Amino acid sequence: MDIYTIIFLALAVFIFLRLRNVLGQRTGSERPPFDRITRDMARSGNDNNVVKMPGTTIDQTPLAPAADPIPAQDRWKGIAEPDTPLATGLDEVAAADPSFNAQHFVSGAKSAYEMIVQAFASGDRRMLKDLLSAEVYDGFEAVIKGREQRGEKVETRFASIDKAALVSAGVRDRIAHLTVRFVSQMITVTRDKDGAVIDGNPEKLTDVTDVWTFSRDVSSRDPNWKLVGTESGR
Repeated sequence: MDIYTIIFLALAVFIFLRLRNVLGQRTGSERPPFDRITRDMARSGNDNNVVKMPGTTIDQTPLAPAADPIPAQDRWKGIAEPDTPLATGLDEVAAADPSFNAQHFVSGAKSAYEMIVQAFASGDRRMLKDLLSAEVYDGFEAVIKGREQRGEKVETRFASIDKAALVSAGVRDRIAHLTVRFVSQMITVTRDKDGAVIDGNPEKLTDVTDVWTFSRDVSSRDPNWKLVGTESGR
């Protein structure tokens, strides 16, 4: 062996030992690589506080359990001021369902709001039936049926949802109710059977305010929140 071969071998041994010290050795007890699909399936199965949408999973699983109870003044930070009727109502919901997460509920409600508005515009009865109470669905379906009989089409495009804020909460007879005020910008146009615009403007954004109430039976294993009431302009 010449001097260069000896030098290269010495360097190889040195590099191997350094890597071994830095990276360590596999012992067979290491955690397997993080499986995103398995995590999402597990979270979907345990997600009890969302407005669920077909094909959509909204993560409600906290990143880590709280080490200490959250102080009352911080419990609904960013959602409700302490000692207000809204904070008291949220306390009732959390007492009935300890896994309730207000921030994640509002996020899910925003997604549901957009999906319901779009489904109503397109006449997607199947999606609406999954997201609405029977009473609200009957009202929406009657409007859709009337449009179909007249040959009208509705086009709705969201520009933004500028605000989604809880305005009231509470539990009565094991039914949790959460009311959300949405402020959005959208373009909504209604066309007749010949394609002529009969309502709205395809080039103009409209400011829209809706106040929607969602409910869920907290004693039921059904994790879905349903839209049970709608108001506008408040």
